[in-house]
Amino acid sequence: MKILITGSSGHLGEGLMRTLAGSLHEGIGLDVAASPFTSAVGSIADRDIVRHCMRGVDAVIHTATLHKPHVGTHSRQAFVDTNVTGTLALLEEASAAGVGVFVYTSTTSAFGQALRPPAGAPAAWITEDVRPEPRNIYGVTKTAAEDLCELFRRLGGLACLVLRTSRFFPEEDDDASVRRDYDDENVKVNELLHRRVDLQDVVDAHLLAIERAPALGFGRYIVSATTPLEPEDLIAVRTDAPAVVARRVPDYAKVYGRRRWRMFPGIDRVYVNERARRELGWRPQYDFRRAIECLARGDDPRSPLARTVGSKGYHPRAFPDGPYPVS
Repeated sequence: MKILITGSSGHLGEGLMRTLAGSLHEGIGLDVAASPFTSAVGSIADRDIVRHCMRGVDAVIHTATLHKPHVGTHSRQAFVDTNVTGTLALLEEASAAGVGVFVYTSTTSAFGQALRPPAGAPAAWITEDVRPEPRNIYGVTKTAAEDLCELFRRLGGLACLVLRTSRFFPEEDDDASVRRDYDDENVKVNELLHRRVDLQDVVDAHLLAIERAPALGFGRYIVSATTPLEPEDLIAVRTDAPAVVARRVPDYAKVYGRRRWRMFPGIDRVYVNERARRELGWRPQYDFRRAIECLARGDDPRSPLARTVGSKGYHPRAFPDGPYPVS
């Protein structure tokens, strides 16, 4: 199978291209930035280059995007041009070329305001049934692109699956108080409880989506590490996460104590991946429980792929108040 990977110079794109290189499939990389994993350098909004890259392609995995870290540095029009117009170009050219499968990388940020329950309310249990309430141009354009995918399935018969991924980037947190109060690795392991996923598991979900798309036709799926938390924990975990986690994963306190790490005092949302596991046959490996087991042995909890790809950064320059300007 010949698979076009957009955004092939980014975190996920490189992870996919590396994985495809060791498989029976052929990966074709398209990105605005040159890299060893990019076959064609150009914009997804450029019809000529998209049409050229689509020749002989069996499936598209569309990871290219302007991200949340670009909100403070790029115009709203730039987000529309890349995330909406670029996606439309890919969908139309894929349909014209007879491509059978289109997998779109979206984001849990699409849920927006739904991720922030009011004070005194339980933590939000986020499934695909939660209605998105985008908070910024990033979320607006990602949900618009999701709707384009659904439209092309309904009108043109193109099998399209949307994967709403949670955090898998290794860059520092954009919240200055989090960076000040927690070790960076501590933050990322904490997040595996409710809002993070390892790059290897994200790659696996995308490749499974290609296999399952013809049978499923269309679907939206949350791609996040399997949480040990349960719906009955949502009230308590909002105000006393350490106690709840200690009940669910008893070994965590000892491991954290040795490292002088801390659990967040409260958790406001929990991403639920049950539908992706059930319908895609996805079996994510790198969850919070596994991280605690690795740390207890002195091992790195990240996958080999995540360690290999490493940090990409979202901007060519540094900012005084964080990894990127928050808008």
